Amino acid sequence: MKTRSRSLSGIGWLLALSAVLIPARPAFAEENSRVPAALMGGFFLIFCIFFLVIYVYHALALQTIATKTNTENAWFAWIPILNIIRMLNIAKKPVWWILLFLIPLVNFVIIIIVWMGIAEARNKPNWWGILLIVPVVNLIVPGYLAWSD
Repeated sequence: MKTRSRSLSGIGWLLALSAVLIPARPAFAEENSRVPAALMGGFFLIFCIFFLVIYVYHALALQTIATKTNTENAWFAWIPILNIIRMLNIAKKPVWWILLFLIPLVNFVIIIIVWMGIAEARNKPNWWGILLIVPVVNLIVPGYLAWSD
């Protein structure tokens, strides 16, 4: 009985290994052309640079908004989780709302409500927060709220 379970265990490992390696065979195939890998690496590099630029822009805008609304610790805008807490403080919303940011689909509604509160804190109409729904305009809204008079 013990040898039978050992042989079944060996067959299970063999099947699992083959299930992983057979689809991966083309990835390990020898190719003379390295163009696809170079294109993928270039795309990844451009994506990372684009993401970094957007992150720096958003953090700078949030730090400026925090400074203009006299919210303490404006530098929290640069730290990933703390920037959400900073946004909640600027919008005068409870800090426990950070849990609502973790719920899929609810987080879209909460982020709009928070940005509406941030717009009101900057003495702008609250519909600027609703503009975050529009794809390109959502890049303009933090900058407008940060650097407009």
